[in-house]
Amino acid sequence: MAISGNLPKHLEVGARTAALTSPVRDDFQYRRVAMELDLTQKTTDLVDLGGMPAPTNNPAVVDSLIEKTMQVTPKDWYLTLHISQNAIDDDQTGSLERNFRNLNPAFQRHLDSYTFTVLNAGDGTTYGSAYDTQDFFDSDHADLGASYTTSQDNEGALTLSLDNFDTALTAARQFVDDQGNYQNYLYNLLVCNTALERTAANICTNSEAYDTGNREMNPYSGRFTFFSRPELDSTAWYIIASSEPVKPIILGIRKRPTLHNMWFDSQQEDGGIHYFQYHARYVAVYGDWRLAYQGNT
Repeated sequence: MAISGNLPKHLEVGARTAALTSPVRDDFQYRRVAMELDLTQKTTDLVDLGGMPAPTNNPAVVDSLIEKTMQVTPKDWYLTLHISQNAIDDDQTGSLERNFRNLNPAFQRHLDSYTFTVLNAGDGTTYGSAYDTQDFFDSDHADLGASYTTSQDNEGALTLSLDNFDTALTAARQFVDDQGNYQNYLYNLLVCNTALERTAANICTNSEAYDTGNREMNPYSGRFTFFSRPELDSTAWYIIASSEPVKPIILGIRKRPTLHNMWFDSQQEDGGIHYFQYHARYVAVYGDWRLAYQGNT
């Protein structure tokens, strides 16, 4: 097998490992916008029955639920690392080989970045469509067989400001399910590019409207939390209903990171080289588009 990469350089006697960089956090932000869903087959159909019809005074009316389906196929992900026998022998802390055998943090970090990359794309070309076959962020969402007749729009093109945040939130609160009932999702999270963090902080935490001088009340202070992500476009911001049981992004996981193979090449320098290969199968797909409103991209 062809393996690329430079050999580790910490081979001198007295080398100390795990001392120069900070470990990966376990409080990954993707968990607020993505739901992990274990898959049991190579290809899995996700099914939902949609909204519940509203009661009527007419006992002769017979309603039906509108089924939605979306097919999900996981992707293969690999991570192969190598380490010399000398590096293991010269490691004073004894943690070097153990860290090589535990690559779960690397996969978690990938899931984190992958989620926001998919959220930022929001189109049907790169990462697939929403369940209604439209781009996840689109101006003409329409559930097949829905009782509403006007397409719904979760795609804005507004610069992040308090007034534009109000406009986007008002639009999101008008979403109805396939039966025409208002969803009334609890939108409580603002996600934006790192360049917009100061504005996001003012919107979500300043008790007064920061963009006027009359000290008027900011109705969103304390009701929204925020964080910024570098994966997003420089002007991108999104309003998310993060406390709902289903999230805007679904991470379909068929196989969690597993040590797939390991071998030793004694013909290499530095006492020989150990190789560790990890394998996982997962994919990010779009969930309910009503759970996220794109203020801008």
